[in-house]
Amino acid sequence: MTVRRNESPMRLRLLESAARLLAAEGPSGLSTRKVAAEAGTSTMALYSQFGSMPDLVKAVVDEGFVRLEQAFAQVPQTDDPIADLGGIFDAYITNARKNPELYVVMFGSASLGGYRGTGEEILHTGRYTFDYIVNAAERAIEAGRLDKKPPVAVAAQIWTTLHGYTVLELAGYYTPPSAGVRNVLQPMMRNLIIGLGDKAPDADTSSQTWFSS
Repeated sequence: MTVRRNESPMRLRLLESAARLLAAEGPSGLSTRKVAAEAGTSTMALYSQFGSMPDLVKAVVDEGFVRLEQAFAQVPQTDDPIADLGGIFDAYITNARKNPELYVVMFGSASLGGYRGTGEEILHTGRYTFDYIVNAAERAIEAGRLDKKPPVAVAAQIWTTLHGYTVLELAGYYTPPSAGVRNVLQPMMRNLIIGLGDKAPDADTSSQTWFSS
């Protein structure tokens, strides 16, 4: 599990400023001067915190996954593993809404150009957050609610489905978001869970608590 760093307010401002610039302008808009100005500090402060621009971009991606992992860690476990999976769904979309610039950077929706990490680096960075979904899927399989499939494969389907909806919502295709959740995300995730093996009446009962908004 990733341990949350004791971030200084200055470091967090620089990370969030870099994320905003990347989300709005891509890598061409990222310069030490722009990031420092956006954060209300000096270029010297940026270099003292991160050392180089590639290090800053990597730290932005890391911060995005740290916040997502924190959101997942707050989802309680109950005796209903499908309801608990819904807690993961809700934490995922809620975190993306709170950190939209970080979200588009960490998943590559904002172009990172030459700052983009390798496939191995990306998988390593996101591994611990993905494990939360794997573990939740494994509990549902062990409880007999989902078919006996590899939990990693089940988790990959869940994450891919969540991500597709989230990208569209953040881009403004579902307005208001609550209508998108009600008319698209909720029934889509329900259908996925049933397709993965849960019985429709059981899925309907468990999914009543899935989304807060």
